[in-house]
Amino acid sequence: MQRKAYVSGVAALLAALLAGCTGSSDSGGSTDDSNPDDSGTATVTAEPGRYATLPEACGVVDQDTLDALLPGIRQLPDEEQRERAYEGTPTLTYDTDRKVGCRWKVESADATNHLFVDFSRVVSYDTAVSDDSEAEQLFAIQQEAADLPEPASTGATAGGEGTGGTSSADPSGSPSSSASPSASASASASSASSASGSASPTDGATPAELQPRVLEDLGDAAFLDDELGSAGSTAQQRKVTVAFRTSNVIVRIVYEEQPATVGTVPDSEELQDRALNLASQLADELAE
Repeated sequence: MQRKAYVSGVAALLAALLAGCTGSSDSGGSTDDSNPDDSGTATVTAEPGRYATLPEACGVVDQDTLDALLPGIRQLPDEEQRERAYEGTPTLTYDTDRKVGCRWKVESADATNHLFVDFSRVVSYDTAVSDDSEAEQLFAIQQEAADLPEPASTGATAGGEGTGGTSSADPSGSPSSSASPSASASASASSASSASGSASPTDGATPAELQPRVLEDLGDAAFLDDELGSAGSTAQQRKVTVAFRTSNVIVRIVYEEQPATVGTVPDSEELQDRALNLASQLADELAE
């Protein structure tokens, strides 16, 4: 009985070996080192984003810029209080390589100013989608949520195109020139200044040139929003938001001012100019 079992086992082994040889190259079958599932095309992995880390949010705004954005900071009577005001307060985060932020608040006899700076690093978990593409989609959602008004065409420019050539429907916000972000933002603020005069209208309405809009030549895409709080028993608060994307990093600046005197309306042009200058500085630092 034992020998019969042994012979049966050998026969089974020979049968398996013969079956494996039937797929030889002579019969047109697959060879041992071939992969029948290989389509002949290599899988392409999307490129990672430019940034793998984020800056320290409370350290990106220098003292001179904070002096301009928070006018009451230099008038704080106590030196220790001024130092804390300059340092800012970091926002709670669980991964400083993915999201960081910082807040500043200063009260003075004339107004209370708030500043918030936020950095988000976008990472795609789909190997077929790059970090940049994922960030572009997320930024487009943020821009759409801002509900920017359609830009009004004011005639042809020197290049032969109307000023309304870029709309909020274009999420890419691709720059049309090689000007640096700081030069572009300064030019935007200067043109707004010359067009609207030195002060906002007494009724608080934002001039057409300073309306929420898409910004060109600031990062890879950018927009500005300007909101004025409704009038009530307290002074009206104006909030200016500048957001831009550079590669896989999205930066958001929120700058607010509430005058101490009831009936006083914060100047839209002045606040936008300050916020744009800060955005230009941060864009330049990221580009380095």
